[in-house]
Amino acid sequence: MPDGKLWGISDLHVAFAENRKIVEGLRPESDTDWLIVAGDVGELTDGIEWALTLLSSRYARVVWAPGNHDLWTPAEDPVQLRGEARYRHLVEMCRSLGVLTPEDPYPVWEGAGGPAVVAPLFVLYDYTFRTDTAANKEESLAQAYKSGIVCSDEFLLHPDPYPSRDAWCRARLKESERRLRDCDPSLPLVLVNHFPLVRQPTRILHYPEFAQWCGTERTADWHRRFTVSAVVYGHLHIPRTAWYDGVRFEEVSVGYPREWNRPGHPRTVPRQILPEPAR
Repeated sequence: MPDGKLWGISDLHVAFAENRKIVEGLRPESDTDWLIVAGDVGELTDGIEWALTLLSSRYARVVWAPGNHDLWTPAEDPVQLRGEARYRHLVEMCRSLGVLTPEDPYPVWEGAGGPAVVAPLFVLYDYTFRTDTAANKEESLAQAYKSGIVCSDEFLLHPDPYPSRDAWCRARLKESERRLRDCDPSLPLVLVNHFPLVRQPTRILHYPEFAQWCGTERTADWHRRFTVSAVVYGHLHIPRTAWYDGVRFEEVSVGYPREWNRPGHPRTVPRQILPEPAR
């Protein structure tokens, strides 16, 4: 049997029929391949369950980290749980399918390029990726509303029982840092988070106001503080490989059909995480 590979994908957005076809076409190269799913499977719980059920039946292991769309509470979803309760519902759904989540022990990838600890994170955003001319969250949000560039999270991603999304982010940062500090320092980490852990990838966004819904400055040094071999993220819908401080960052988004159907758009999903592809 050939050595397995660790793959990464995100932003499946299975509400789109074209994206469902992409998911239906995903198949491992070997029986030992793992798949990281870095969030935004879909907006409705039945779509999320459909996709993760299919993928977990094909890959030896699926590891999921939530995206902002997964955490939305749309009016048309029969599951009307909000905030933390919705997240916990998705965690239990994943567990029923054998899919690992940020609430489970981090698995060790023993295949080619390993061993490495695969650490799915749930770290939100705290509006610190604000516009260059804004002095604080309030000014940055005001600029976004004035320009008409406002993330739907403001209406659909509820932080209950936390007073705000940034308060929920602070709680998740504390928990995630604790988990990472407890990891064996002799094993490299593959950090998985829906949002980029550093600000740099957001600098190429067409609408800079959107960056404030894309992460937190509090994670800017995690790839240096911890022993990290790769960082896997999505959210921006700009699939690419970048290097920061010698650490490989892989954005593994599929995105919306109107994006990936554009001429020249890279369609290299899923992307190989381990073993590290030849440059």
